[in-house]
Amino acid sequence: MTTFSAGTLVSARGRDWVVLPESAHDMLVLRPLGGADDDIAAVFPAFEQVTSAEFAPPTPSDLGDAYAASLLRSALRIGFHSGAGPFRSLAGIAVEPRAYQLVPLLMALRQRTVRMLISDDVGIGKTIEAGLIASELLAQGSATKLAVLCSPALAEQWQEELRTKFGIDAELVLASTVSKLERGLDLGQSLFDRHPHVIVSMDFIKSTRHRDDFVRHCPDLVIVDEAHTCVAADDNTSAQNQLRFELLQRVAADTERHLLLVTATPHSGKESAFRNLLGLVRPELATVDLGSEAGRRMLAQHFVHRKRADVRQYLTREDGLADDSLAEETAFPSDREFKDETYKLTPAYRALLNDAIAYASERVTAADSRGRREARIAWWSAIALLRSLVSSPRAAAQTLRTRSATATAVTAEEADRLGAPLTSDFSDTDALEGLDVAPGAEAGGVEVDAGRRLAELADRAAELEGPSEDKKLAALVKHLKDLLKESYHPIVFCRYIPTAEYVAEHLEGALGKKTVVRAVTGTLSPQQRLQRIEELAEAAGDDPAARRVLIATDCLSEGVNLQHHFDAVIHYDLAWNPSRHDQREGRVDRYGQKRDVVRVITLWGSDNGIDGKVLDVLIKKHRQIRKDLGISVSVPDAASQGVTDAIVEWLLLRGQEQEQGSLFDAEEYRAIDKKAATLATEWQSAAEKEKTSRSRFAQHTIRPDEVAQEVAAIRDTLGRAAEIRDFVRQSLRALDGVLRDEPGRTGDFTADVSGTPAGLRDALAPVLGGDAVESGRPVPFRATAAVARGEAALVRTDPAVVALAGYVLNAALDEQVSGPRPARRCGVIRTRAVSGRTTLLLVRYRFHLTLPSRTGTRQLVAEDARLLAFAGAPANATWLPTDDALRLLDATADENTDPAFGERTMSRILDGLPEVTHHLEAYGEELASELLASHRRVRSAAGEIVRGLTVTAQKPADILGAYVYLPASMTAGGNA
Repeated sequence: MTTFSAGTLVSARGRDWVVLPESAHDMLVLRPLGGADDDIAAVFPAFEQVTSAEFAPPTPSDLGDAYAASLLRSALRIGFHSGAGPFRSLAGIAVEPRAYQLVPLLMALRQRTVRMLISDDVGIGKTIEAGLIASELLAQGSATKLAVLCSPALAEQWQEELRTKFGIDAELVLASTVSKLERGLDLGQSLFDRHPHVIVSMDFIKSTRHRDDFVRHCPDLVIVDEAHTCVAADDNTSAQNQLRFELLQRVAADTERHLLLVTATPHSGKESAFRNLLGLVRPELATVDLGSEAGRRMLAQHFVHRKRADVRQYLTREDGLADDSLAEETAFPSDREFKDETYKLTPAYRALLNDAIAYASERVTAADSRGRREARIAWWSAIALLRSLVSSPRAAAQTLRTRSATATAVTAEEADRLGAPLTSDFSDTDALEGLDVAPGAEAGGVEVDAGRRLAELADRAAELEGPSEDKKLAALVKHLKDLLKESYHPIVFCRYIPTAEYVAEHLEGALGKKTVVRAVTGTLSPQQRLQRIEELAEAAGDDPAARRVLIATDCLSEGVNLQHHFDAVIHYDLAWNPSRHDQREGRVDRYGQKRDVVRVITLWGSDNGIDGKVLDVLIKKHRQIRKDLGISVSVPDAASQGVTDAIVEWLLLRGQEQEQGSLFDAEEYRAIDKKAATLATEWQSAAEKEKTSRSRFAQHTIRPDEVAQEVAAIRDTLGRAAEIRDFVRQSLRALDGVLRDEPGRTGDFTADVSGTPAGLRDALAPVLGGDAVESGRPVPFRATAAVARGEAALVRTDPAVVALAGYVLNAALDEQVSGPRPARRCGVIRTRAVSGRTTLLLVRYRFHLTLPSRTGTRQLVAEDARLLAFAGAPANATWLPTDDALRLLDATADENTDPAFGERTMSRILDGLPEVTHHLEAYGEELASELLASHRRVRSAAGEIVRGLTVTAQKPADILGAYVYLPASMTAGGNA
């Protein structure tokens, strides 16, 4: 039986394959030539015919034009799924990372066991950064299994991101899925052993039974999303946070386990919480003096903490680079435009609010004499009543008719635990799930008269529905119409489910025939929420006159990315924590937003006694800090609660009915004034600490010139943005696609692909949709990597670009393909770009890589494509510098070439190519040395992982294409 060494080409099952190192003498593990790891197959030579394959030389009669070499090279490079560079996963993932997103990856590869706290600002791309590290560790074999711990509301989004962008199929482990998963287990088997990659609800896994099973069988790579919600700050930390913290302590205790903590708010104003978070990454960081140089150096190895201004312009001269050739601009929105719009209550609504306040005041006063438990129940019921009344008539009616969740409390402490999440907006609230329900105001055990008063108030509230009596709703309609006239697509955020449903009902048909309105609330599962948003986008369609309006509760204010469909935010209900406003706005103000300025409108009641004070003391102060620092600083919860409590006390216990004025001028506001001053002092102190930490802990571990070196190597191997754009445009035109530039959008265009060859349409249909491909609906191609569904990104990893490249490459290699073939393996071009006969070779190299890791050594086979050019005949070749070879791709044909002459010329060159074999092999050795140096450079800080690293070039190299450039005559009159 013939044996085949790793890296050799074989023929089996009607195609060519590369033999992989995992092969044995009786079983070959094969990857299709140019294929991905997903296409790997096992073949048994005893049962199937396997023969040695030689890469067929080009055919001299199959000549292409001046673009043939460039298109073939680009198609080949786009198709690489197993690049030879130090980043094993980049060639195979379906996302093109920004240069700044490589920094955490470079930091991770310098650690034997990766421990990172990724705390970049909202919208920068922390999920991508964590996904890059995870896919690289899995590709290199440093990790074998992955677990993502996150909120249940974000689990399906994580699953989608990992599958579509990184090719990682992860199983959802949620309360709703675990029973089904456990039914499929063998006796005694853990589901964490059965499923190598899992996405786990943090709230589910913290229960004792599941927590112990998870810790025993925990994967060797764990990502924790929104990690700030999983640390204990002090004795007042919620029981839920304490349970999560205990779980992560046990996970982090295994010093061999990779751990990535992801959060945009590592501090949240609490130094102790920040220290506990750092202690999970590295125990010494919990106590080390971060003011010392040694402490900062230790932290810098594990901590990434950047705001948008740090990465908006990256790899420029200002970063210390010699030029701007690798400069990258990330198109974040430049600003948020805030407008605070007011409304006044109608007399009927004013009377209802006054009567409700009087009732609540009586209940709180009476409860004070019956004990602390009763007092706390009455207090939370009163807040629920007040907040729902200023939200909407429907929320008020439902709250008045619903028993308070606190009524079941046995103690005052339990009443606080039950009441606070439903009525307040503290930053350390465990989760947003279930918090948008109407909270209930009936305290339980009330006398008959009180019950009648509640029912009467509820009936009066229900009668106020509609814009005639609800001027808040009328104001919303007015401001929405203004936004829609300016072509905005807004999201309206409400506090409660009844309010969102009420608003959506009254907006339906009130904003014009071409405006589509939908509501998303906590009544829907996380997956249903995403489906509802996609349905809204599809219902609006591609009509430029159509508008989208989404009504949502705060179930969408965290984690869900909405920037592709929406570009404005209206706060219909004020949150009592300004961080919640920032989270809402962050859903649209992020990378991929096409608007340079995101519009934000905040509605507030000028005479309801609550909104004006919350706006002045909390919301506006938060905006000012954000403007000054460029980032958000969480409001100190205790001081913030002191202000809101003082407002409620003033309303309930004093019952004053006055126009809102300054919190600091009026004598009657003295208590609120004092609490507001305390809050301002604490908040400013937190802001100063955050400013200092941003400066002190700025990312300096990886220098921009180090990133630039790796970015240049990646782009040289996999292709630069301009190359991908030109490839897509030229290929689609050559394949009978109809392209139209989009005015005002540099580099963007649309393509009608309905007239392209059937093979291409079949390849594009799964990624663009069969309807778009066959109907002739123009497909938008965008210069940005952040695109909406139905659009294609002009990056090498976009599925539509990959499908196009695969078709172009296969058509070039198969002369029997019918229809246009943009790329060919040969060409003879007469051009003024050369003064003598010059030959350009497109050469594919294969490399054997030995990659040591802490789990053992992996043997891999990888590919690379290079252009080499020589002047003269092959036997006496004068080799040109690489830059000169690359310039030949831009050469244009200045004269026609007679086909017969071209074929004879091409035959002579091809017959002489054996003469250049020695040079090609020597160049392969040079590439292997460069690759070895690159791998060593990336792993420089982990010496034990560098030892044993080898890169060897496989011989012979494959000549994929050969192109002859002849000087054009000075008097040429032929057409190109």
